[in-house]
Amino acid sequence: MVLSSPNLVRAFFGLPLPETHRAALDTFLERCGARAPEFRWTPSSNLHLTVRFLGQVDLALAEGIADRVAAARPSAFEARLGELGTFKRGRLARVVWLGLSAGAHEAGALAELVETECLRAGLEPEGRRFNAHLTLARARARDGSPPPALPDPPDLPSWPAEELILYRSRLGRGGSVYEPLRRVSLG
Repeated sequence: MVLSSPNLVRAFFGLPLPETHRAALDTFLERCGARAPEFRWTPSSNLHLTVRFLGQVDLALAEGIADRVAAARPSAFEARLGELGTFKRGRLARVVWLGLSAGAHEAGALAELVETECLRAGLEPEGRRFNAHLTLARARARDGSPPPALPDPPDLPSWPAEELILYRSRLGRGGSVYEPLRRVSLG
């Protein structure tokens, strides 16, 4: 029997989007949802760029990682959204995402720093190579769906990525709810 601890949290590190970008993407996601109902579209309030998923961990462990990342004083950088893409299994798309046309290298360096601190804290290494993106949708079918024909995403201006957030993810019937636990300034 697995006992749950009140100090366990499902957590991840992510880069937030400006509210103006969320608003523009909200309209875009509505149009995409109408064209591709075979995908579950992410609410714009949940859009972020995942830097590292931690999984179910002790809150003190996650906060310790955040402390060490903050102590390393990672740099801020300019980010800009780019083109749509999909993660596929064979010919079927499992995830629809929006990549970065600027800032992907810097986001990768930040992910590398976070990964180093996760390993130092005793977490298992991330199994996949980092790919800077926003997850827009996941296929409803377990094996995926044919890649959808979607409109072009809005052309939004670049923004300064100035903070990394340690989020708690609470799973519920209506989907995940993300709660910021800690903010790390990028400077």
